Amino acid sequence: MTKADLVAKMADDAGITKAAAEKALNSFVDAVTETLAKGDKVTLVGFGTFSVAERASREGRNPRTGEAITIAASKVVKFKAGSKLKDAVQ
Repeated sequence: MTKADLVAKMADDAGITKAAAEKALNSFVDAVTETLAKGDKVTLVGFGTFSVAERASREGRNPRTGEAITIAASKVVKFKAGSKLKDAVQ
C-alpha cells in the first residue's frame, strides 16, 4: 500500500476529502518523527510502539576487499507490534 492508497482509504473511511486525509496523515508522521527525534517513544495501544534504540559500534568487513572496518554507533527506529495488530495478522 502506498501513501496515496492510504490517504484514499482514510478519506473514504472517515468521509472526508483526500486533501484533509493527507493533511492528517502528514501531521501524524511529523508528530511521530519529532517525538522520536527527542528520544521519546510513541505508543498506540493495540497497534504498537515506535521507539529509538542505540546501536553500538561494531566491526564489519568490506565485502569487496575483506578488510576489517569499524561501523559507527547509531540510533535506529524500532517498532514493536501491539496485541491487536499481531492477532489481526495471524
